[in-house]
Amino acid sequence: MSSRFDLRPLDATFGAVVTGVTIAALSEENWSDLHAAWLKYALLIFPGQHLRREEQIAFAKRFGRLEFELSPLSNVKEDGTLIPESDNSDIIKVLKGNMGWHCDSTYMPVQAKGAVFSARVVPKSGGQTGWADMRAAFDALDDDLRAKVEKLSAHHSLYYSQAKLGHQPKKGSDYSGYGFHDGPVPLRPLVKVHPETGRKSLLIGRHAYDIPGMNSAESERFLRELVDFACKPPRIYHHDWVPGDAVIWDNRCLLHRATPWDMSEPRIMWHSRIAGDPVSESALG
Repeated sequence: MSSRFDLRPLDATFGAVVTGVTIAALSEENWSDLHAAWLKYALLIFPGQHLRREEQIAFAKRFGRLEFELSPLSNVKEDGTLIPESDNSDIIKVLKGNMGWHCDSTYMPVQAKGAVFSARVVPKSGGQTGWADMRAAFDALDDDLRAKVEKLSAHHSLYYSQAKLGHQPKKGSDYSGYGFHDGPVPLRPLVKVHPETGRKSLLIGRHAYDIPGMNSAESERFLRELVDFACKPPRIYHHDWVPGDAVIWDNRCLLHRATPWDMSEPRIMWHSRIAGDPVSESALG
């Protein structure tokens, strides 16, 4: 790895903090090295970037076409006022849903490749983002369980995961409705082979349910036990955000989640989602 920037691995099975580079003005050499580091570490953290809208979009596009360019994950309205937690709006319910471990867009026909996330406003405490390494989780399974999960698949649905929180999205709400689609429910293997590295990882999380060949209760228990096993040290990292931080993660091998915060305080994050390759990220059915 070239030393055109500084890279410090996290105290976990994945992830690294990158300093000494301005990602809004990447040279081709730095881009090539960052991409290689991303494939190795799956999560790269860039402190103090303070990306403008067009800069974040341009950086995300270096990794591929975008599922969407820039979307807020925020409890703040466009006019700057807070969305009251007591409103129990679709936006608040989706924010709370995101506090469960998940992969992005597994409920869509094509799973996302990755995401760029940046912090604008953060609360005094809480509101971290956590990631979990599903490559290391797969490697840590005992032989019998590893052989079992390699034969299994699960359906994925945002309707399912939000319904577990008592959330039925309302038509005409402030939430965009992204992910609440009427198409076929994707079926995905529990073990994913990374299309660029060849490493195997678990594909689980809150959107997964109803493993064919199991009844609903058995499937739910099995998937919950997998998440509980997988999302433990040294396979997890939670980031304490500072305004201006930016990260990029590989959605093909990491789970992620938000952590709770006092929703009387604003939290404004911006999310650019990198589209998956239909050849490698399409569902089975």
